[in-house]
Amino acid sequence: MNSMNSWLVSVAHISLVAWSSATFAADKVYVANEGADTVSVIDPTSLATQATVRVGRMPHNVQVSPDGKFAWVTNNGEPGPPSDASVHKGMGPGAHASMAKSGSVWIIDTGTNAVVSKVPVGLHPAHVVLSPDGRMAYVTNGGDNTVSVIDTSTRTLVVTIAVGQFPHGIRFRPDGKEAYVANLKGGTVSVIDTARHQEVAQVVVGKGPAQVGFTADGRAAFVSLSQERAVAVIDPATRQVVRKVSVGEVPIQLYATPDSRTLLVANQGSRARPGKTLSVIDLDGLKVAATVETRAGAHGVVVDREGRFAYISNTYANSVSLLDLRDRKVLKTVPVGKAPNGISITP
Repeated sequence: MNSMNSWLVSVAHISLVAWSSATFAADKVYVANEGADTVSVIDPTSLATQATVRVGRMPHNVQVSPDGKFAWVTNNGEPGPPSDASVHKGMGPGAHASMAKSGSVWIIDTGTNAVVSKVPVGLHPAHVVLSPDGRMAYVTNGGDNTVSVIDTSTRTLVVTIAVGQFPHGIRFRPDGKEAYVANLKGGTVSVIDTARHQEVAQVVVGKGPAQVGFTADGRAAFVSLSQERAVAVIDPATRQVVRKVSVGEVPIQLYATPDSRTLLVANQGSRARPGKTLSVIDLDGLKVAATVETRAGAHGVVVDREGRFAYISNTYANSVSLLDLRDRKVLKTVPVGKAPNGISITP
């Protein structure tokens, strides 16, 4: 608790990142359309679709590599009958249950928008994330409670790590030494030592942990609690939950701005009661500073490298919204494929 309090005091003195009003930092935005078996490639300024890439069944998450050359997409293997993405929509205890089947990661060349590799992983892969140095890709396999570790140079499986029950979201600590995994049905976050490729701890966090995140300075970690309408704040030094912040219904993805001052949380809601808001948490005081309305089923969120704009996938509205973080206003919303989920930008 003391280390977290020290962080809260010190972060208050960090200067705001200068806003650039003329340019967007990202070159491309990638969106995994789970109900369409596609990835949309959109322009970050106009949000016009530049390409639509056919991928495997029910692509749930997409992540652009640190060098910007490739986009990694989790899916459930070769395309088959029309996808039904409804199992992802409730994010409750029964969500994903029918998806326990072998999966893979498909790799898109961002220069050509062509699929160049397919790597088999575990059962029902959910999220993929690349290490800060780009050498390893970690994939959560919800169907067998594991994380697959892939060597990105050879695109081969290196090791499989046992974690908690139904791993879903995953992110690396900024220094790359640990990866945090949200165990959706286990109520915990697994801590993986990336040098040993081994789980070294499980942090009890609450109900329905869906996605994790870090501040850029690595002093705080977060996990969305999809069944509590809350975000848990974790002190990485003690591996303890130090605070919970109330947000909207069924929070899913979250993302901290590069200046470590703000956390954005997408509140998806359910199909019966769709959420359509983004909670903006002030990290100086750990409280919601604003609630911004997007569209139905706000699910994925990512911030450009300058901290100027955020992109939100609206899974029930089949759209992506562009948010001006300075004014906290949605500038535009455009259609993409059916049931957009994961979203990523080129660095």
